[in-house]
Amino acid sequence: MSDAPARPHWKRDVTVFLTGQTVSLFGSMLVQYAVMWHLTLLTKSGTVMALAALFGFLPQAIVSIFGGVWADRLNRKMLIIVADASIALSTLALALFMLSGVDDLWLIYAALAIRSTGAGIQTPAVSALVPQITPTAHLMRVNGILGSIQSAMALIAPAVAGVLYATASIVTIFFVDVVTAVIGIVLLATVAVPTIVRAGERPGYFADLVEGVKYVATHRLIRWLLLLFGVIFLLTVAPSYLTPLMVVRSFGGDFFGLEEVAKLTILEVAFSVGMLLGGVVISIWGGTKNKVVMIIVSSVLFGVLSIALGLSTNLWLFFGFMFVVGLAVPFFSTPAMTLLQLRVEPERQGRVFGFVGIVMAVSMPIGMVVFGPLADVVPVETLLVAAGIITFVVVTISVLVPAGRQAIREGREETPAGEGPVIPEPGNPDAADRG
Repeated sequence: MSDAPARPHWKRDVTVFLTGQTVSLFGSMLVQYAVMWHLTLLTKSGTVMALAALFGFLPQAIVSIFGGVWADRLNRKMLIIVADASIALSTLALALFMLSGVDDLWLIYAALAIRSTGAGIQTPAVSALVPQITPTAHLMRVNGILGSIQSAMALIAPAVAGVLYATASIVTIFFVDVVTAVIGIVLLATVAVPTIVRAGERPGYFADLVEGVKYVATHRLIRWLLLLFGVIFLLTVAPSYLTPLMVVRSFGGDFFGLEEVAKLTILEVAFSVGMLLGGVVISIWGGTKNKVVMIIVSSVLFGVLSIALGLSTNLWLFFGFMFVVGLAVPFFSTPAMTLLQLRVEPERQGRVFGFVGIVMAVSMPIGMVVFGPLADVVPVETLLVAAGIITFVVVTISVLVPAGRQAIREGREETPAGEGPVIPEPGNPDAADRG
């Protein structure tokens, strides 16, 4: 897939890269939690949460259309640095506005949109750079380690955000994000990234974009996987974004002396502890041989847990189910990303991961546009149960259709990109359905 196996210092490069991205991600998570809590406690409105999701995800979907192509044509390291710097500058601007007494909702929405735009550039570049510096044989474990580190940060971030939000201000959190972004950029600048040499004449930008669209559309496994991603984000992730509203509304008032910010913090910590443990298990175990089966089983589990969350009448039980949700996430995301990294050639990975970002970023706001306003009319509990039931139906259909059965068969294969028949040849889209 790359020359990573022959590079003697790949462990050092991977370690520095993951460390820099983790530090930067930590600051971004602080902002994410702080903004979500700020809007929840300030408005208690599902519509406001839906708008926040719309501004926070839709720009990423639009930009990912081009971000994936840029990740295949330009220097991925520089793309990540520029995107990270832009995100930090938007956060700094929001902090300065708030310090001057301007704290209108539209300012928060604008900052979320700029941050989302940066993510649309950064995310496909990061996903495509990991296999560029990592030997193929170590991809699953490196992805598992990345998931574990990110989960550890997700565990620390809500606790730190809760303390800073309660004792200082949301502006303080914004400044912390700027500092962590600078640290991440400096560390990434020291990583040596090998150059990918593309065979043949380099096509134009739009030719690259069109070729990427055709590749995804004609590759049965990738097409099926992207559809499943969309279903999970639409029916599971979007409704779960409303769980803070459920905590405030259904479990409001005094509960063992816990304030509302403390309850929201525990909610996120429970989820993050689960993600951390799940990532550790994946990084040590390496997962099953058939990665598609892992993806399907975890998808079904998401549906079960969505129903369980909606039926919860005890806050601590609710926290427990959120812990299990977090535990299941790496068993879905890690094999999915590893499968794509194995099956897609390095020179196409930026575009493919760009489309992954589009599916995720579009599904989330669409789900919130539906579930957010509904949450102001019907209980969040009802929405969670309904989403879980529909998830069961859709995942069952995805397994029964020919593409699903073919995906399960292909999931048993470990053939890297470019070494098997699962990758379509240029001008021969039917090759994508063989193997």
